[in-house]
Amino acid sequence: MTLRQELEAEQVRHLDLQGYCLVESGTTVRQTLDRMRAEGGRTALITQNGELAGVFTERDVLRRVAGEPHALEGPVDAVMTPRPITVLPDTSAADALWLMDDHHFRNLPVIDRQGHILGDMTYTAIIQYLAARYPVEVLNRPSRPEQYPSKPEGGD
Repeated sequence: MTLRQELEAEQVRHLDLQGYCLVESGTTVRQTLDRMRAEGGRTALITQNGELAGVFTERDVLRRVAGEPHALEGPVDAVMTPRPITVLPDTSAADALWLMDDHHFRNLPVIDRQGHILGDMTYTAIIQYLAARYPVEVLNRPSRPEQYPSKPEGGD
């Protein structure tokens, strides 16, 4: 089976969809950042009445907050990406990956048919999947394969 076939057969629900936190709409940007830091996530999924209302990422911080310090005290709603594109848990990893690539985003919320948030798909989730499926090929590659030592190890 080719890599493409594997990604087409694998459902998003089987990937690691962690690495996010849930934040209620109306929360300040500062509180949202504190929550993201505390929970070790890089993404905040913003909810309103229990449903997904938006996404706030590290990239949003750089684009919309870093140059506007007053934005820290405003609501996260003002700087989030509203109404994000989402996928269902039975979406293929390949389709989700193409969707992310086509729209140039790094986070893809996964929700069920009732609108419940199940997670956040990222490129890291795909890399972890590939590392688990192909550990020798992925984990044993040197970080710079073209680089060679100038002299043998242990030589003078």
